Amino acid sequence: MSRPRTAGTAADLLLAKAQDRSALIGIVGLGYVGLPLAMEFARAGFRVLGFDVSREVVDGLNACRSHVRDVPSARVAEYAQADRFAVTADLARLKEPDVVSICVPTPLSKTKDPDVSYVIAATNSVKQTLRRAQLVVLESTTYPGTTRELLLPALESTGLRVGEDFFLAFSPERVDPGNPEWNTRNTPKIVGGITETCRRVTMAVYEGAIDRLVPVSSPEAAELVKILENTFRSVNIGLVNEMAIVCDKLGVDVWEVIEAAATKPFGFMKFTPGPGVGGHCIPLDPHYLAWKMRTLNYRTRFIELAGEINAAMPEYWVARVVDRLNERGKPARQSVVLVIGVAYKKDSDDTRESPALDVIRLLAERGAVVRYHDPLVPALQEDGIDLQSVPLSAETLAAADCAIIVTDHGSIDYALVTKHAPAVVDTRHALARVRGGKEAT
Repeated sequence: MSRPRTAGTAADLLLAKAQDRSALIGIVGLGYVGLPLAMEFARAGFRVLGFDVSREVVDGLNACRSHVRDVPSARVAEYAQADRFAVTADLARLKEPDVVSICVPTPLSKTKDPDVSYVIAATNSVKQTLRRAQLVVLESTTYPGTTRELLLPALESTGLRVGEDFFLAFSPERVDPGNPEWNTRNTPKIVGGITETCRRVTMAVYEGAIDRLVPVSSPEAAELVKILENTFRSVNIGLVNEMAIVCDKLGVDVWEVIEAAATKPFGFMKFTPGPGVGGHCIPLDPHYLAWKMRTLNYRTRFIELAGEINAAMPEYWVARVVDRLNERGKPARQSVVLVIGVAYKKDSDDTRESPALDVIRLLAERGAVVRYHDPLVPALQEDGIDLQSVPLSAETLAAADCAIIVTDHGSIDYALVTKHAPAVVDTRHALARVRGGKEAT
């Protein structure tokens, strides 16, 4: 079967460059998503030019210092010395790469609406230098329709035609920071192109760096895949968090119930309760979908309810801290509370949207003296919080009126916690690892 004439020679050129690894890969945004992706392309033999607006990030990477925990500095140095990785803040150089992958943040505004300003800024930069035979791929998580409604009109305003002169696709990141088993390379990658040729070119480029690609029919389908994945998690976490509250009121051990339910070999997937949800994806992604549906006069009630439950969990656990203090005859005001773990997930240094931030604020609002320990987060300076991690010692624990385990890092000595903390509130069931330890709420 012959290729469509509309593909022209631009597609042939990119396909050939993907085949012989001569394509220059541009990565816009070198954070938790962009830098690991850059390393995988470099590992596969491509030359990679990274772009970032942060001078600190650019200077650090050009000095072969990685700021992303999952990317060792030695790996950055290896590819830089092999002339396969370089970094710049000069966005005028976006005309050089054959492939431009946009990996910028997509936060929420204060009103919980999608903030696509970073995507728009990156798109405008690409538009200024867009040339024939370039592939542009958006990886940032966003609402269905972003690629077609925002990127496509901007790029076609140059006079170049999508699917013929340049190519456009959406391929959502699926990064799980700190996961020792699943990484950028071996996690299947979704690809949805504006046209069939766009999808084919994107597949050809990415198959050199990623083990498995999963094509879908459109960018909208690819955008919705990512939203569904994290909405699924948000809803199930919301369910099990509510079950934790139900069990508390009934005097039943929620962890015993969950472990017993997990023995069912079909029809049940184990989720565990906690202090809320954090990271860039689960707390944010369902809001993208809810916002999009509101523009279509539909309210995603089920999804919004799960978000409300998850967002209320820090308040629930702070109330448990207050209860434990009251049991010891102490008011929350002026009591010393030690927060153990402030990253949003176990064995990660990422504090984005961490429920620990809300726990700290709520405790401070009640007049508590808040300290924290996190072996992976030495300083916490975010949204009005300015604290330094304290050592986890017998003295620190004994000096606290109550400790609350928010993030269950594997390196934390929980036996030390149970031995020396006067009271412990365990949001993660971490103390189950310690036999003979004092009972914790």
